[in-house]
Amino acid sequence: MEYLGKSDPLELINGKIYEVVSVEKGWYRIIDETGEDYLYPPTAFRVVKE
Repeated sequence: MEYLGKSDPLELINGKIYEVVSVEKGWYRIIDETGEDYLYPPTAFRVVKE
């Protein structure tokens, strides 16, 4: 998934590709820049095929 929101070096970087660890109630669990996993809304990402 490519993050489309505002960059924050302590959370997510705009344009960076992140791997979805799991999907919970429609939200994506992603390991962010802190190294921890958190839930993020799917509207903040777009699917990227590798």
